[in-house]
Amino acid sequence: MRVAVLTTSWPRSEREFAGRFVADAVERLRERGVEVDVLAPGSGYRDYGLAYGGGMAANVRRRPWLAPLMLLSMWRAVRRAARGADLVHAHWLLTAAVARFAGKPFVVTLHGSGSAGRFSDVELALRRPRLVRRLLRRAAAVICVSETVAAAVRSAGVEVVVIPNGVRVPDEVASPAEPPEVLYVGRLAPEKNVDTLVEAVGDLNLVVAGDGPLRERVPNALGAVPHAEVERLLERASIVVAPCEREGFGLAAAEAMAFGRPVVAANGGALLELVADGETGLLVPPRNAHALRGAVERLLADADLRERLGRAARARARERFGWEPVIERTLEVYRRAAAGA
Repeated sequence: MRVAVLTTSWPRSEREFAGRFVADAVERLRERGVEVDVLAPGSGYRDYGLAYGGGMAANVRRRPWLAPLMLLSMWRAVRRAARGADLVHAHWLLTAAVARFAGKPFVVTLHGSGSAGRFSDVELALRRPRLVRRLLRRAAAVICVSETVAAAVRSAGVEVVVIPNGVRVPDEVASPAEPPEVLYVGRLAPEKNVDTLVEAVGDLNLVVAGDGPLRERVPNALGAVPHAEVERLLERASIVVAPCEREGFGLAAAEAMAFGRPVVAANGGALLELVADGETGLLVPPRNAHALRGAVERLLADADLRERLGRAARARARERFGWEPVIERTLEVYRRAAAGA
């Protein structure tokens, strides 16, 4: 099978988080023998400076006159790639507007990124259901990475299948570092509730891996680091904190669970599907620094509780978002889409 993957986000280096989950999925598909052509900003089509930096939505708001040029470049690229492909796999709603003209069956994955604000897949499905239905009605399948995203898209009258993002579940994980480390991995931006994070646990041996507009609020942050380093930090960590209640999936939390680390998460969004309170981690009210600190301190004071929650988290991660079941379900969607054509 040959698939053309169309995406507006793709990691340009080992240190970049943006679109890494798409790149990881492509790598796993290739391991299963799927021929994948990737059409990404700068390596498939011209994005005219709209894809990176502050994010696609923010850049388009500032320079809307460049959006038609980018869409035209995407359209040319996908038409060219689709000639030799069995189907097109488009990531995010914007790419569906282009993939529908590829001349081949297409599948769309909706991620529900909170950084896009009112232009996220979830917000558009809730506010502009007719537009979303129109963009997706020709899709052979619509994949949502969580039930949170799926609920919004179903409310727009679109049939979906839920396939989460995949994570690597290591065979063995070393013991955490001493003294215990509290880890945050993610973008340092307002929508991630970074201010709450710093206020709550900034003095509790907090390790931060990430970059973004609020970097100055976290002077000891490591910045963007390669994914291999993220995994090393996960292995050292005793607790991972996920303070954003608007995640479309929650990749950092899922990876923490795969490494057997309990997650203290904001009570909202797709994190409710990952973290079972008192079973695989602890849930706290969003933007509540006092509650967040209390949950972290509770875990720091109880090594047995950390181990119990971490063990259950690892088992849940292997069952729900280990790469083998995720890729197998994706391939089944591909087979049905190609057969339907």
